[in-house]
Amino acid sequence: LLAQTQNKSTRILDRNGRMLFEIYVDRQYNPVALTSVPKYMVDATLAVEDSSFYGHIGIRPFSMLRAAKATLVDDTLQGGSTITQQLVKNVLLSPERTFGRKLKEIVLALMVERTYTKDKILELYLNNIAYGGTAWGVQSAAQKYFGKDISQIDLAEAGLLAGLPSAPSVYSPFMDKEVAKQRQKIVLDRMTELGFITKEQSDEAFARELVFVLQTEYIRAPHFVNHVQNELIDLYGKRMVYFGGLTIKTTLDLDIQEKVQTIVTDEVEKSGPALNISNGATAVLDAKSGGILAYVGSKDYFSQKDGNFDVLTASRQPGSSIKPVTYALALASGRTPATVIEDSPVSYSAYGQTYSPVNYDGKFHGKVTLRQALANSYNVPAVKLLRSLGVEKMVELGTKMGLTTWQFDNTFGLSVTLGGKEVRPLDLVNVYATLARGGEYAPVAGILSVTDANGFEIYEADGKRAQVVDGGVAYLISHILSDNNARAAAFGYNSELVVPGYTVAVKTGTTDAKRDNWTLGYTPSYVVGVWVGNNDNTPMNPSLASGLSGAAPIWNKIMRSVLDGKQNEPFVIPSTVFVKVDKECQNASEVFLNGTAPKNLCAIKKDDKSERR
Repeated sequence: LLAQTQNKSTRILDRNGRMLFEIYVDRQYNPVALTSVPKYMVDATLAVEDSSFYGHIGIRPFSMLRAAKATLVDDTLQGGSTITQQLVKNVLLSPERTFGRKLKEIVLALMVERTYTKDKILELYLNNIAYGGTAWGVQSAAQKYFGKDISQIDLAEAGLLAGLPSAPSVYSPFMDKEVAKQRQKIVLDRMTELGFITKEQSDEAFARELVFVLQTEYIRAPHFVNHVQNELIDLYGKRMVYFGGLTIKTTLDLDIQEKVQTIVTDEVEKSGPALNISNGATAVLDAKSGGILAYVGSKDYFSQKDGNFDVLTASRQPGSSIKPVTYALALASGRTPATVIEDSPVSYSAYGQTYSPVNYDGKFHGKVTLRQALANSYNVPAVKLLRSLGVEKMVELGTKMGLTTWQFDNTFGLSVTLGGKEVRPLDLVNVYATLARGGEYAPVAGILSVTDANGFEIYEADGKRAQVVDGGVAYLISHILSDNNARAAAFGYNSELVVPGYTVAVKTGTTDAKRDNWTLGYTPSYVVGVWVGNNDNTPMNPSLASGLSGAAPIWNKIMRSVLDGKQNEPFVIPSTVFVKVDKECQNASEVFLNGTAPKNLCAIKKDDKSERR
């Protein structure tokens, strides 16, 4: 057991083999004697991880029985591990979650208890548990988060550190300070409950503002590196990732990443003060593979003000950028781009409340085609469509297209089509990637290969793909979203949604009170999604104009940069779609799925300006 404390560093590379980050094990692993660890840190760890540590034999049979029962009843593997079991699991065993591995863990835990004293086991545990990033053990954790030797840690700091090991990426103060404080409160409350500290000590420690060390370690594409590390830990376990001497080749293109990061930072700093925008995030995907080419979780990872917070994996409301899901469902249900929808006042009642949707411009536009409704992002037609289609069906389709956090329940209402339900920004970008692939879902990928210390390839990519949207329907959505004439009524002909010389499908979104602003667009090869707003959810300036300011200029610059030097790539018309040209109606044209076109287009053609009110 003592020989298993440290091995080789792990390297994370971009797709071309350039270094993004190296986990320097020797520098980050600093074991200390238990006598050097403050009593507060020991008590906090025992309180939250294993309060009966000094009284059991290495396992807790009743806790294990409860976990086994949950496994049998719910078909989910659960824990029940002691500190001794966690030590064995992290140092001696592979990460798979099976009953065979659990049995080995139990046997080894009993052997460890017979071999070492309780104090020695606790010392080994404190030196061999992951506290987030490259911090392995309490000494490295104290230095990483507070710039202190572990012996100098006080109660408030101990409460935070002790809460990290169960989920370092979730509870890290560099990811979300509020979540970290909530976790600290749980630890302090548990210490109070067990009599380690008084209620007054707990309250005083919780009230104290913690000062963290600015993270300046050498790292490129830091949010992406963290994203990949978390994925690797899920696959191989913390010890393998941090000490296994792995070489990870990722999907990231460092050239694209650095250009995109510069654009986001410069644009937010330039226009942010006037629009009350303090942050921005973007993801660029290879549409065909789902691979991440650029990943910017915030405008400045190293900023002391929430820079480490990764917006791409946070929960944000998508606004109208979610509408393509509704319209894909509508087109799959028999509607066409020429279907006429009445954009007029309407009210719905549910749970004793009345819901009356309004448009972004505060006007109603009379009879509009489905093409006009989606292209101009009119709210009322989208709500009317969803009412006839069914909210649950939209949620089901959104989930299939990539929204991993959606699960239908009674909190989903008609406003979901206007962005009333939160999504992960990275998931939303993948929804658009699904459309770019002609309706085929593929998981977002950050890893190309993983090679172990002996040079063997050990990674098997998730090749799960599924046709979740009909190819013809996906083409119709792309055709509408790339139609600059159709959206001119709302956005004009020269908006930031136009990339001269290129066919690009694009959609904007802005939430109520302007707390989130989005622009997402794609070609058959590239997907770019941009979000701007404030981490604390404060509103942006009311003068922000979707498609003109906020996310759109950033999106435009990024898309131009990505497409620079490349040929225009129009969307390929599938065999299930045809173009109808009506010579008797001034050569009016529209695209339809086979068998859905009306006899003539004059019946649905109208002067949009004359009917607007």
